[in-house]
Amino acid sequence: MRLSDFDYNLPREQIAQRPLRDRAASRLLVLDRATGAIRHLHFRDLPTLIPPGDLLVINTSRVIPARLHGKRDGGQPAELLLVRELPDGSWLALGHPGGKLKPGRRVTFGDDSAVEIVAVLGGGLRRVRFMGSLDARATLAKYGEVPLPPYIKRAPTKADQDRYQTVYATHDGSVAAPTAGLHFTTALLARIDEQRTLVTAIDLHVGPGTFKPVETDNLDEHTMQPEVYEISAGAASGINHNRGKVWAVGTTVTRAVESAVDAQGQVRAGAGETSLFIRPPYEFKVVNHLITNYHLPRSTLLMLVCAFGGYAPVMNAYREAVQAGYRFYSYGDAMAII
Repeated sequence: MRLSDFDYNLPREQIAQRPLRDRAASRLLVLDRATGAIRHLHFRDLPTLIPPGDLLVINTSRVIPARLHGKRDGGQPAELLLVRELPDGSWLALGHPGGKLKPGRRVTFGDDSAVEIVAVLGGGLRRVRFMGSLDARATLAKYGEVPLPPYIKRAPTKADQDRYQTVYATHDGSVAAPTAGLHFTTALLARIDEQRTLVTAIDLHVGPGTFKPVETDNLDEHTMQPEVYEISAGAASGINHNRGKVWAVGTTVTRAVESAVDAQGQVRAGAGETSLFIRPPYEFKVVNHLITNYHLPRSTLLMLVCAFGGYAPVMNAYREAVQAGYRFYSYGDAMAII
């Protein structure tokens, strides 16, 4: 398949700029991947879709305030988006303006923190080292900003610190939210537990590659940026024990568990990195049902969803969602592919 196969038309006004007051009030399009049949529900109806005894897998990665605004040596503005910490204590980061952030130059955040550009890497990445009295995490706590995606055309507010985060977020590391999980509330999770649906958690720390556009029509030429994941022994055991009944909450969960399958078809416990690019005609080994948000045209995330639900049924569901006025992307509505 070609990149152009994954295009669709979306009116700009359907790109959600703010979250709904009630997380679970989002609309939920339900797609039966066997028949292509579509139903329109709300996210609060999700428990009616999941049989007792099935397993819901969530991503408990927490979004860090990864965007930093500072000044270059000459006083001009600069912006950094931290990606992840490296074993030697330095960090991978994206920088703007890229042409000015060369090795040896600094970006300062107030009187107590700065970074030095150590190296320029591929894909727009830089390796930076923190300097001053504040370390990286203290700098983020004091100066960091919620890294809202570029299609949200407003500055982040204090409310985004809570709403651009799942209610079960636990482990710091993501620079973008695992958005399928944003619709869950503690009350909804309690209902899911009461009906004896099993829940287990993994971590995949979402990197900026989730927004990286595919720039070649030949999909074989696209390279995914690696993302770090960790699956506990308990989570791996639960997934393996409940094969055939696994519900993935989001593309992040899907990529993590599909990346951790060994030669015997079992999900391995442990930490790792994944650059898995899931697109048609990928054969899924673990995930049986998928809960996901709506994704950008021509994106690797849309390709993953098409691989799972079938190209024609998913693209038809997207067209119907557009026509029905669904809200799209991070703060938008959801779909369940069953």
